[in-house]
Amino acid sequence: MEIVQNKDLKKFSWWKVGGFAEYFCQPKDKEELKTALSWTKKNQKDWTVLGAGTNVLISDQGISGLVISTKKMTDFSFEKKRNSLFIVCQAGVLKSEVMKIFKKHKLAPALFLSGLPGDVAGGVVMNAGVGDHLTPHEFSEIVHSFKTMDFEGSTTYSKEDIKWSYRKSSGWKKSVIYEVLLKWSLDQELDLNDKIKQEIKKRRHSQPLSEASCGSVFKNPFPLFAGSLIEQAGLKGYQQGAVKVSQKHANFIINLGGATAQDIHKLITLVQKKVYDLFKVRLETEVHYLGFWKKRS
Repeated sequence: MEIVQNKDLKKFSWWKVGGFAEYFCQPKDKEELKTALSWTKKNQKDWTVLGAGTNVLISDQGISGLVISTKKMTDFSFEKKRNSLFIVCQAGVLKSEVMKIFKKHKLAPALFLSGLPGDVAGGVVMNAGVGDHLTPHEFSEIVHSFKTMDFEGSTTYSKEDIKWSYRKSSGWKKSVIYEVLLKWSLDQELDLNDKIKQEIKKRRHSQPLSEASCGSVFKNPFPLFAGSLIEQAGLKGYQQGAVKVSQKHANFIINLGGATAQDIHKLITLVQKKVYDLFKVRLETEVHYLGFWKKRS
């Protein structure tokens, strides 16, 4: 595994923005991840994990220390036992690949995973999910356990060890997730293929899946919906330079080409202010900010 300097991170971001990583590596397995973490300790550098890049806003000033990309950690296996399907995934396995396994076995998680971007480790970190109309609808429902690594070694967390909440998991210390074990009952879902086609069609119609976005920008302030509030504020389709609130779904912000991370942040801030001024609702970002940011208001 090579550790390189000054790696451009734009191509690792779905928003296609961001500066350079001071140092960068792509471990393929647990041992290479261990080597990367040892390097940061030896060289007294911070480390930042970068997964599939779907739900992050990388600073134009880049990220100091070592950026550990998990995109090459893509091995997985599965087996049936005790009337359940178990899938062992490395951190970088895409949700779309997991969806195919569940679909092959005609199991319900394939439905909620269809069209859901990102990798399994990111799914654990943010308890990724969709609307309540599906079962399961959040990652916490399909996770059995996961393994993390830090300077002290590996730790295994069971599902019950973690506090799961809306778009968040907590109760585990800062470390790198390198393996996730998923589990679901082998009870088959009726008419699964038709339901998946309907769900994908619905998402293609309502979300800008072919454009440069990060997915949903804001968490829904239940019982309200962020997209609806933004639309009511008159911002659906609003454009500011090379950045635009999606005309398809107001909770998506699009890079039309040539935008910077700061441009996106400015539009995020404008949306938050407008919605608060009109409805007194503070929209919390679902997207994670990475790297150096002077001030975020």
